[in-house]
Amino acid sequence: MSCRSEHIWIELIVGSRKISNFCWAFILFLGSLGFVLVGSSSYLGKNLISLVPSQQILFFPQGIVMSFYGIAGLFISSYLWCTISWNVGSGYDRFDRKEGIVCIFRWGFPGKNRRIFLRFRMKDIQSIRIEVKEGIYARRVLYMEIKGQGAVPLTRTDENLTPREIEQKAAELAYFLRVPIEVF
Repeated sequence: MSCRSEHIWIELIVGSRKISNFCWAFILFLGSLGFVLVGSSSYLGKNLISLVPSQQILFFPQGIVMSFYGIAGLFISSYLWCTISWNVGSGYDRFDRKEGIVCIFRWGFPGKNRRIFLRFRMKDIQSIRIEVKEGIYARRVLYMEIKGQGAVPLTRTDENLTPREIEQKAAELAYFLRVPIEVF
């Protein structure tokens, strides 16, 4: 999602609040809870889940292993829910030709550096770079090359843009910033 005018371009960045993250966190929570309940059922000798009779699963070693995997899954699920609630990775890219400034803002994990804010002068931008790696794990990332500071990524690594979409985005941004495009 982006907002553009003659002098300002604002690109909103979606963070952890994606449908896929909600689905994975929910599925992982339910599966982990099932493992913990089956492990607890085998320890107590009572049927906490009616689908699996507790007499079929011995507490040692199956019940202990299922409880361990269930607890580990609950920790991972709680981590996913925390990143979703904190919306880690969300933010915006703001390109202002009138003031000659580029601002990049992202939300991180809670703590001292939760707010990640980068500010550059537009005259320090050397180019827009497209990095393409094809294969099983194809990756297409858009970078902004800054004099003396290296490359700043503008797209998420898990943002699966087609070659046409990444080229279009790079061309529009390079035209707006009046810088060249590099392809690696």
